Amino acid sequence: MMQQIYPSVAHPYEYELNKDIQFAAAHYIPSDEAGKCRKLHGHTYFANITVAGDELDASGFLVNFAKIKELIHDRFDHTVLNDDAESFDSESPDRFPTTEVVARTIYEIVQRYLDGTANRPRCVQVYVRETPTSYCIYRPKLKEGDRRG
Repeated sequence: MMQQIYPSVAHPYEYELNKDIQFAAAHYIPSDEAGKCRKLHGHTYFANITVAGDELDASGFLVNFAKIKELIHDRFDHTVLNDDAESFDSESPDRFPTTEVVARTIYEIVQRYLDGTANRPRCVQVYVRETPTSYCIYRPKLKEGDRRG
């Protein structure tokens, strides 16, 4: 795994956890404007997921690192992202498997899991590097009751 310093997000929580994940996946962008990316091709994605919160769970974790890996790596590694119909489709640009949408999708998967935990931490940032020179950051907008510093 490439060692990386990631942009940080301000938040008021006591704990912050960062999990790096690497997965290999293919995709294509179903849009004529995508140029060469319209054709099936692959990447080794590097993702960093930032989770923050004030309370630890019964095991003393904010969230278990292994669970985050299971949610993302086990789902996307060695797949064609376009085949994941729950996350992506070929009709809506908002669901094409671009780096931006992949980052948002990772957030949605992680936050859905966190919402079901007793300590309810928040996923505050997802960083996805698609190539050595290109990356995207997704930071969810605050909802009623969320806190950020």
